[in-house]
Amino acid sequence: MTGTRTYDIVLFGATGFTGELTAQYLARTAPAGTRWALAGRNPAKLAAVRDRLAELDPACKDLPLLHADVSDPGSLAEVARSARVVITTVGPYVEYGEPLVAACAEHGTDYVDLSGEPEFVDNMYVRHDERARETGARIVHCCGFDSIPHDLGAYFTVQQLPEGVPLRVEGFVRVDARFSGGTMQSAVGAFGRGPQTIRAARARRRATRPPVDRRVRVSVGPSRFAPLGKVVPLPMPGVDPFVVARSAHDLDRYGPDFTYGHYFAPANPAVAAGTVAGAAALFALAQLPPARSLLARLQPPGTGPSAERRARSWFNVRFVGEGGGHRVVTEVAGGDPGYDETAKMLAESALCLAYDELPSTSGQVTTAVAMGDALIERLRRAGITFRVLKRT
Repeated sequence: MTGTRTYDIVLFGATGFTGELTAQYLARTAPAGTRWALAGRNPAKLAAVRDRLAELDPACKDLPLLHADVSDPGSLAEVARSARVVITTVGPYVEYGEPLVAACAEHGTDYVDLSGEPEFVDNMYVRHDERARETGARIVHCCGFDSIPHDLGAYFTVQQLPEGVPLRVEGFVRVDARFSGGTMQSAVGAFGRGPQTIRAARARRRATRPPVDRRVRVSVGPSRFAPLGKVVPLPMPGVDPFVVARSAHDLDRYGPDFTYGHYFAPANPAVAAGTVAGAAALFALAQLPPARSLLARLQPPGTGPSAERRARSWFNVRFVGEGGGHRVVTEVAGGDPGYDETAKMLAESALCLAYDELPSTSGQVTTAVAMGDALIERLRRAGITFRVLKRT
């Protein structure tokens, strides 16, 4: 069926901050002959994005513009029927994401997004995984900084360790970056939806069959390895450790007993204290509707850090893995995590699904399960490093 699709890739949300960065990345790097289009509800804004893309690549002046609106299921169905892969940057996904997931699952269309929202990911599994398996659609959430460096980094680390033995991997995150308005809105929204997130996680667990004769766990306690300096790493909640666990759930290579711990590795005690205080304050404010509205007005969606600030931004995630008497230290690193590198990761994920020879998968799958080695190689060529630092 994919051979009859009009487009290889359709990007929904190109008029947003990260969406336009993703469009720019595709304009610069998509292979010649890639059939792609922009989709959204405002044709004038889409046309303005297309004009800016044509300054990067004159061929973009003829880029098709498609109508797509989350309040119009018919428009999303038409987009899904026309595309091999749909990219969406339209969030918060818990508010706006489900209609497009449903359309892609129904029409056998591969789908990638930037969601870092556990509630959304769990609900989409419960509601649409079965249909996606039936149609052959690959629904791949969390294809940006949440959660590619962590998911593929853990996968890369596991590959350096012996097979068939219990494994423990811990990831330690360091970043220097700024957030956009859309990211802030998603974070505040997630902090304010604690009960809904818990209900979604429970529903996901009821719908998921555990692996046979294997165990997968997420560690929420102190780090055993702590390789980065004297500051105690802080457990880092969010979607990332659970994405890693889902990859381990689906792939035997993670061994008969796999444990993953995910931590923020502050550079010094002051950074650690500031991070804890800031997170606590944001969580407290997110419980109050007036405060949520105020935060949204202070940094509205569609805004983000300047190109100069992004050029100074960076991330690295260091992993320590143990198993079978061996230890390995690996690292995934790159530039601005929230925007430039996220746009790169998202676009390369879509190109990987569209063009690369990949394992036969369907339904809601992680980047490690759906794309694994092929996506790591793409990201390496694009400038994100995956390397082994030490073996013992």
